[in-house]
Amino acid sequence: QLEDQEQQEDPDCEPPAPKKKKKKDKLAADQVNGHTDEADMNGNSNGVETPKKKSKKEKTEGDSEWVCWWAFSNFRISEVTINKLKARGVSYLFDIQAKTFNPVYDGEDLIAQARTGTGKTFSFAIPLVEKLQKNMTEYTRGRSPKVLVLTPTRELAIQVAKDFKDVSKRVSIACFYGGSSYMPQIEAIRNGIDVLVGTPGRIKDHLQNNKLDLSKVKHVVLDEVDQMLDMGFAEQVEEILGSSYHKDSDSNPQTLLFSATCPPWVYEVAKKYMRPGCKHVDLIGKKTQKAATTVEHLAITCHWSQRIAVLADVIQVYSGSHGKTIVFCETKKDVNELSLNSSLKQSAQSLHGDIPQKQRETTLKGFRNGTFEVLVATNVAARGLDIPEVDLVIQCSPPKDVESYIHRSGRTGRAGRTGVCICFYQRKEEDQLRYVENKAGITFRRVGVPTANDIIKSSSKDAVRFLDSVPAAAIDYFRVSAEKLIAERGAVDALAAALAHISGATSLEQRSLLNSDAGYTTVQLVCSQECHNLGYVWRTIKEQLGEQFENHIHRMTFLKGKMGVCFDVPADKVKEMQDNWKDGRRWQLTVATELPELEEKQFNNRGDRGFGGGNRGGGFRGGRGRSFGGFRNGGGGGGGGYGNNRGGHKRNFSQAFDY
Repeated sequence: QLEDQEQQEDPDCEPPAPKKKKKKDKLAADQVNGHTDEADMNGNSNGVETPKKKSKKEKTEGDSEWVCWWAFSNFRISEVTINKLKARGVSYLFDIQAKTFNPVYDGEDLIAQARTGTGKTFSFAIPLVEKLQKNMTEYTRGRSPKVLVLTPTRELAIQVAKDFKDVSKRVSIACFYGGSSYMPQIEAIRNGIDVLVGTPGRIKDHLQNNKLDLSKVKHVVLDEVDQMLDMGFAEQVEEILGSSYHKDSDSNPQTLLFSATCPPWVYEVAKKYMRPGCKHVDLIGKKTQKAATTVEHLAITCHWSQRIAVLADVIQVYSGSHGKTIVFCETKKDVNELSLNSSLKQSAQSLHGDIPQKQRETTLKGFRNGTFEVLVATNVAARGLDIPEVDLVIQCSPPKDVESYIHRSGRTGRAGRTGVCICFYQRKEEDQLRYVENKAGITFRRVGVPTANDIIKSSSKDAVRFLDSVPAAAIDYFRVSAEKLIAERGAVDALAAALAHISGATSLEQRSLLNSDAGYTTVQLVCSQECHNLGYVWRTIKEQLGEQFENHIHRMTFLKGKMGVCFDVPADKVKEMQDNWKDGRRWQLTVATELPELEEKQFNNRGDRGFGGGNRGGGFRGGRGRSFGGFRNGGGGGGGGYGNNRGGHKRNFSQAFDY
């Protein structure tokens, strides 16, 4: 829930001065002190930056009535709305809401930018509802909307409409989107609408059919404006706004643009429809990190053919059997294949644009309620959805645009919680991963696929939770069988077997930490001094294990700083290697339990043709006149066989560098 300290001191976004109170608001003070974590109505963290606390000396020697900057009493919010908010556990406005409330309420045009998951919806919903309820004098049938909110997706439209309903009492709110029946929407128009939320396509249809009148709209909100224009809605949006805006007219509606990312063309929209003196509230500014600060970003190297098999283990370790996970795919086909694949141990359902709207709503409801644990989706689920307590987000490949990554990762780490976002990538996607890092201002921690030990530990914890949920009365029925098992196998073995069966972790496959291939174990060979070339390492391996063992070594990679290497060996050869290896002062060999930090940029564009060192009896120079085979799985480039016709090793590079 806390943002970084710099944000608090942003000179462009000063909080309003506190009002004096006779009685201290204990709950607000508790929240300021970090004792509670609140969420907005849609399960999103409002992302408020906790106001700078006074020191103990200031509190005791200064005024005793220390008040939260964002207490409701500092804003023009009615008691009815305050009670509705408090009933949902919200006891103060959060940062983006506090800093935009007065401009929105006072009718100023506004561009608001804040990190995903910071409660932007309530930033316009609360002040607009307050203004409507205060100024509304008649509730005539067939009245035209006063507020128009446009969103890029149906799911976001439904969520925004729900947020308006949560804070209003006498305001009529309608939600129009494609894939749903026209008749209820036409009936809503006949009855009269105060706030209309919808997607551009359906609202444009009603305008063209002369069913909808937007000439009396006073407030226009473009929510997630960057995605709306990016999805090709720019022309439809302009047609819709054309019915409410008149060039150089002072009577044009108030215009509010809200988004987590604001590409340059968002400001082009602003120039067309906003007054020259529009306000800009930017809680990101020039700060490099645009993704949510409560999310840990991990990256796992994994070939596309291995992802389905790896996915179940990753979910088990990072989310568990009881957690919620969203898996993002780039295409609808990938979503369908993944959600129906039997290798995925967890229960999963799919969500994408080709699924009927009614089914999409049912799927989202089931995911919120815990009917299933894994939602596999396209970008439909990337923005603004009411999905609280998502523990893990997985992206099956680095997205082509950074905004998608920011919004996808923002589905977790909300409502004061922390979350994890894992991005799978292939070696050929390394540059795209770095691009996302640079543009989003984040750093991926490279990790390997979960090891067998990681899976066992996680599965054991889940199994123990299942045991805790067994009612005491049921235990008595199994007491005799338990006593018999203990007598036959011993207490520890009997219980261990039961936990293994409950967790389902009865057969575990060892995988490489370097590229997630099954059947391999990653080994570290640490040196006491810097290794200038890999030929030096190979000579040491040959001396210790013999030449025949070289054929079992794959994907040799320098450790960071070249203080050794790590490589993969077949899982069934690990014990043989450990038995024959003798650690010395210079070399230490261990099985890697997690992916170590690796040296970057090991291969140039032409491939590494030689390592130097040695010639006739075991040199590793590039073969003269020989053809060079490419690396497996698309990595590297021209590197191929090494050794030459003077006695060098005639093995393919692909055996040692299996990228």
